[in-house]
Amino acid sequence: MRYPFFVWFLALLVLLFSNRADAQDAGLPLWEAGVIGGGVTSPAYPGATEKLNLATALPYFIYRGEILRIDRSGLGARLVHSDDFEVDVGFAASLPASSKDIQARSGMDDLGTLVEFGPRAKLTLWRPTDASRIRLELPLRAVLEFGSGVNARGTVFEPKVSLDSRDIGFGWRFSLASSLVFADERLGDYFYGVPVGSATGSRPAYKAKAGLLSTRLTLDAAKNITPDIRVFSILRYDSYAGAANSDSPLMRQSSGISAGVVVAWIFGRSSQTAE
Repeated sequence: MRYPFFVWFLALLVLLFSNRADAQDAGLPLWEAGVIGGGVTSPAYPGATEKLNLATALPYFIYRGEILRIDRSGLGARLVHSDDFEVDVGFAASLPASSKDIQARSGMDDLGTLVEFGPRAKLTLWRPTDASRIRLELPLRAVLEFGSGVNARGTVFEPKVSLDSRDIGFGWRFSLASSLVFADERLGDYFYGVPVGSATGSRPAYKAKAGLLSTRLTLDAAKNITPDIRVFSILRYDSYAGAANSDSPLMRQSSGISAGVVVAWIFGRSSQTAE
């Protein structure tokens, strides 16, 4: 199955950068443009034994507008903003998977690219130092599947607590976040449901439930090697212990690891700075 270029581009950018700590924008260029190259690996779906691997080079763009923002925090529209509280429209994404490459899903429909979007509240709970903060995020996202058309696949809620630091030494910035991912019945059934027509002797029919999808721990870091070259990395661990659909025949392991590394080269920036 082939997917439009912008879907791959959006999925890779959001997957890698959706957990980045915010930078201090004042005085930075309003926009920057360049290219990125790198790779990402993640489970084919939550609970799968098979991995998806993507290595590519793509355009890279940052825009630090007062409302529209495309940056290391992801792609979003900032609606309310103060030093300690923010409401925006955030995005997340996951890569597509072909069922012929996944033993547990053999003969079932493919999994398309999932793009999630919706309101997200961010509240700073504490600032241990001038360069760090502990923040609570409450995102509620609708899930759209890009495959054979565009289909609504439910909603996801991911309350998250993160520790963000702009300087941990040698120019590195990092974010450590812990979150719970909850899915409604439609999204649970998309990942774990087995229709009667797809049931086999080793894969009985299964109707999925709403509830906990995973418990997630995410560590990511970034460093400016030079003013024009930047490195981003992410490591994410998901535990499916206690998940609502842990008894599904499509749940094949109790945890999963995702990782990615990207190098960005910035070759253009505006003379106008962000507010």
